Amino acid sequence: MWYQTGVCRNGLFLAVAVLYIVTGCGAPGTSTETSTAATSTVKPQLNPAKISRVRNELPAGYEVADIVGSASPAAFWGFKPGWVTEPPQCGVLAGPVSDDATTKGWSGSGPGGIVHALVTGSPTSPVTLDPVLQAECGQWTVMSGNTTGTVNLIGAPAIDGATTVGMDTRAVTVVEGGTETASAAYTFSAYFADYLAFVTVVTDPGSPNPPLGQEFAADLLVKTVSALRG
Repeated sequence: MWYQTGVCRNGLFLAVAVLYIVTGCGAPGTSTETSTAATSTVKPQLNPAKISRVRNELPAGYEVADIVGSASPAAFWGFKPGWVTEPPQCGVLAGPVSDDATTKGWSGSGPGGIVHALVTGSPTSPVTLDPVLQAECGQWTVMSGNTTGTVNLIGAPAIDGATTVGMDTRAVTVVEGGTETASAAYTFSAYFADYLAFVTVVTDPGSPNPPLGQEFAADLLVKTVSALRG
């Protein structure tokens, strides 16, 4: 589950304990507010520029460049602006709201595929995730021009104080003459402290080189969040 149910007992964060003292212990239906209070104190300590630290996790021989401006998982999957999703509400997973002022990231290219790591957030419009999307977007499609992709939600690594989501995307592009090209991508996202960090690994199924794959992408997200908080 993406959201933990808050209860009043020993072991909760100090901010949560204070909240229950004021409002009353054990009140049902307060898990969302409790989660916000517990994580909001982290935000002033978060420095998006620290995402550059996880470049060192790439295998040797990768070429790395900074990401300039906002970006999205859909863009990394190979979909051009104007892409649409079915059902429509799942589009927020492929193109979350971002803020150019706080967006930092990098891309690395090498034999095992293309790796993207990015963090974004907005002080005035917190980046959050509607929990109902878990039920509504177990599988969905994204389309742009001659490219169509199928997205499946997959298990994401647990990160303390964050809501995490995993996506497995398989895209097919029909090129001139009817030839099809395929790509596979794993994206893992973490929503925390009014920020969103996500890692995408894109591979070519026809490549002779071993792909970095799902496990690498999930592990890199954990290390990315750790670096941003550190």
